[in-house]
Order: sequence, then C-alpha cells, then structure tokens
Amino acid sequence: MDREARLLEIVAAHEHREGPLLPILHDVQAGFGCIDAQAEAAIAEVLNLSRAEVHGVVSFYHDFLAEPDPRPEVQICRAEACQARGIEGLVMAAEEAAGERVRLKSVYCLGLCSVGPAARVIDTVHARLDESGLVRLIEGA
Repeated sequence: MDREARLLEIVAAHEHREGPLLPILHDVQAGFGCIDAQAEAAIAEVLNLSRAEVHGVVSFYHDFLAEPDPRPEVQICRAEACQARGIEGLVMAAEEAAGERVRLKSVYCLGLCSVGPAARVIDTVHARLDESGLVRLIEGA
C-alpha cells in the first residue's frame, strides 16, 4: 500500500469520531515517524479544516515531528516526584551516554511516582533508576 493510501486509511478510521484530529495525528506519527506538510494538507482536506489549524495542533505538541528521526528515543521523567528522587542528578550522565545516537526526551510523569526515577523506552517503563541503570538503558536503546 502506498503512503497516500495508508494515510487516507488512517484518516478514514477516525473521521467519524467526535474530535478525530488528535487520534489521526497519533496514528500518522506512529505509522510514518512524522507528520509532514503533505500529511497535514491531506488531513486538513478530509476533515474540512484549514492546513493552518492542523499545523497549529502538530506544532503545539512535542510528540509530533515534522521530519522522521530514526534514532531510538528514551523518555526521562522529570516531574516533581522523580525530581525529588534524584533524576536531575542523572541527566548529565544520560546526555553523555546518549550522544547523538539516542534522542532523549523529557516527559512529565510516567505514572511511577512512588518508584522513580523513571524512564521509558518504546512501551517499557523502567523504575528505580540510578546513574548506572539509566546509562545501561540508554546504551541498550
């Protein structure tokens, strides 16, 4: 299936919903690794929105990328509970371990507040991280 057909399939799966834009954008991001200008225009046309409306939502949320980034992503929780448990002291080591090979992303709550510091790789959340554990996690990403 070509890209345009897959994009239209994603839009069709959600266009009947009330407020379909965010679910469509999440599925497009997951399916293509980004939401580029072509995708924004196609989504806008099907949903009868202006391209500016779609682009405004895409550019507002940090989860949506305009270009694909092939690097693995490690999300580091920097919410108050993880801060209280020492995450800020681990960030420098995380950045050194990641270098340019791994994309680090600060997020604000992974839902493991009582067992932080926490980080997520793909769909797996890791808790009770210390410096060596976080570095190993990043190096294994």
